[in-house]
Amino acid sequence: ITTSNGTLTVTNRDAKYEITVEANSGTEKYDGSEKSVSGLVTDTFVIEGNTYTVEGLSAGAAGTDAGEYPSNVTGTPVVKDAEGNVVTDQFTVKTQNGSLVIEKRSVTLTSATDSKQYDGTPLTNDEVTVSGDGFAAGEGATYNVTGSQTIVGSSENYFTYELNAGTKAENYNITTSNGTLTVTNRDAKY
Repeated sequence: ITTSNGTLTVTNRDAKYEITVEANSGTEKYDGSEKSVSGLVTDTFVIEGNTYTVEGLSAGAAGTDAGEYPSNVTGTPVVKDAEGNVVTDQFTVKTQNGSLVIEKRSVTLTSATDSKQYDGTPLTNDEVTVSGDGFAAGEGATYNVTGSQTIVGSSENYFTYELNAGTKAENYNITTSNGTLTVTNRDAKY
């Protein structure tokens, strides 16, 4: 009995497998602190029943102010099969960048609504309420309320605002709403 071993030959594929590695994305609301996103959606792929893992790639983005920050995939891809063999030559590895979106805070500023009976003095109310998402901790605005009503009738409680130091307008969608000042007739006339 004599034996003779045959030869098993695996050649490169005519068309490489294509895989796309995508960076994680995220959406946060601005709150004055740094936000971040990192990593990949997946680094494991199943093709024709076989599992492959991509190593050597990473992605990340960080930011504090409202806006969009790109999370770019960087590095050199190394594809390994389930046994740990490097099979990068059989793959075309594409990348898809992600992003970190930090949304603006929505803030509504509303001056007070107030009323009184006529007494010859102006009706004023300097109170301004903040609603919606509100300002981030340590941030805010100062107000100059100019609304005034002396005679019987109604008028808007006009005001202006100025953001405090360290409060950036680009981190907020701010809307204003005027309250109403109303002076009514006296129950008992003078």
